[in-house]
Amino acid sequence: MAEDTKNMKSSNQMWGGRFASGPSAIMEEINASIGFDKKLYAQDIRGSIAHATMLAHQGIISAEDKDKIVHGLNTILSEIEEGRFTFSRKLEDIHMNIEARLAELIGPAAGRLHTARSRNDQVALDFRLWVKEELQKVEASLTTLIAAFLDRAEEHAETVMPGFTHLQTAQPVTFGHHCMAYVEMFGRDRQRVRHAIEHMDESPIGAAALAGTGFPIDRQMTARALGFREPTRNSIDTVSDRDFALEFLSIASICATHLSRLAEEIVIWSTPQFGFIRLSDAFSTGSSIMPQKKNPDAAELVRAKTGRINGSLVALLTVMKGLPLAYSKDMQEDKEQVFDSAESLELAIAAMTGMVSDMTIRADKMKAAAGSGYSTATDLADWLVREAGLPFRDAHHATGKAVAMAEAKACDLSDLTLEELQSINPAITAGIFDVLTVEASVASRKSFGGTAPSEVKKQIAWWRARN
Repeated sequence: MAEDTKNMKSSNQMWGGRFASGPSAIMEEINASIGFDKKLYAQDIRGSIAHATMLAHQGIISAEDKDKIVHGLNTILSEIEEGRFTFSRKLEDIHMNIEARLAELIGPAAGRLHTARSRNDQVALDFRLWVKEELQKVEASLTTLIAAFLDRAEEHAETVMPGFTHLQTAQPVTFGHHCMAYVEMFGRDRQRVRHAIEHMDESPIGAAALAGTGFPIDRQMTARALGFREPTRNSIDTVSDRDFALEFLSIASICATHLSRLAEEIVIWSTPQFGFIRLSDAFSTGSSIMPQKKNPDAAELVRAKTGRINGSLVALLTVMKGLPLAYSKDMQEDKEQVFDSAESLELAIAAMTGMVSDMTIRADKMKAAAGSGYSTATDLADWLVREAGLPFRDAHHATGKAVAMAEAKACDLSDLTLEELQSINPAITAGIFDVLTVEASVASRKSFGGTAPSEVKKQIAWWRARN
C-alpha cells in the first residue's frame, strides 16, 4: 500500500466514519443550519420583498431590478410550498439557499437584493417574524382553552367537590370554581403572550452586520411593510438580541407548567380511587395486558412535554449568557429550541382543550368526596366566632375537639348530636347544623373571588366579556 494511501486512511479514522473526508466534512456538519432553519422560508422571502421594495423606493436599486427580485422570490415561495425546491446543505442556511435560487431565476439582479443588509439582521428579522406569528397562534389557542373551561365552569357552578391543600381534603368548593382557577392561570399566560408581542414588535432589518449602513434606507418603511410598530433603535443590540426567543421560551415554560398541573389533576381524578372524571377513548388508551385499564396517556404526555420545554429555556439561556456583543455563531443554536418548544406547546394546549371539553364529570363522586376529611370544620369554627362570639383561636380549639369526637365515633361532623357539640361548648345551638353541609359551606363563601355559586357565575360573566 502506498504511503499516501496509508496516511489518508489514518487521517480518515481520526475523524470517524461520518466525516470520512476530514475537517471540511466536520465543518459542513457543524456549520449548516438548513436542516432546521428552512422553517423560516416564508419569513425570509417576506422580509426580502419588503427590503427590495424599500431599496427601489429609495432609489438604491432600479424599479426593474426590484420587479425581477419580487417575481423571483414569489416563484421560489411557490416552489417551496409545492415541494419542488431543493435545499442544499452546502449553501448553509435558508438565506443562501433562497439567494442562490434567485440568481438562477433572474441572473445578476439577484445580487442587488443584499444591498444595505447582512445575514445578521436578516436572520434576526426572519426569526423575530416567526416567533411573533407563533405567539399569535398561542394567544388564539389559549383563548380556545379558556373558553372550554368557561363552558365547564358554567355547567358546574353548583357542583360540589372537595378542595385540597397538601392533596388533603381542606374545604368544599365547586367544580366551577376549580375550573375558574385554570381560567385565571391561562389568562395570565395569554397576557404574557400579548406583552411579549408588544415587546418584540420592532423591525431589525437595516441594522446590517452590527453598525447600520451608509445607504439611505428607510427603516420605518420596512417596519410598516412587515407589520412592526417601529424599527429597533440600536444596531448592535439588534443583531445580538434574542430576548424575544428567551421570552417565548419563558412564557412556554410557565404555560407548560400550568398545563402539567392540570394534567396531574386529570391523572389523579381519573383513577378509580377518585373517579371524579371519565376520559373518552379519544384521550386515553388501554393496556397491552390488563383489559380493565384505561390509561390517561394524553394527560401524561402533556405533563412530560413540560420537561422538554423547560430544558429548551435553560439551553438557550446557557447559550446566550457568555456572548459578547454583537453577533456570534453560537446564536445559530437558538432556533431548534424554539421550534421544538413551539410544536410541543401547541400540541399540549390542543390536547388539553380536547380533554377539558370531552371529559365526563362525575358529580356524584365529587359530592360524595366533598364532605370527607371533615371538610366543614372551618365552617364550624367560623360559626362559633360569628354566632357565639368566640375568638378564632378558641373556636379553632373547640372545633378540633369536635373533629376528634367525630373521628372516635367514625361519623361526620353533621352526625354529632347537639348535646355532644354542647359538651364541647355550651354556646352551640341547633343553628350550627345549617352550616355543616357541603352545600351550605360553599354557598356561604360569597367573598369576592370565593367559591359560592353566585360568585363563580359573576366571575364567569366577567371572563366571558373579555375572552
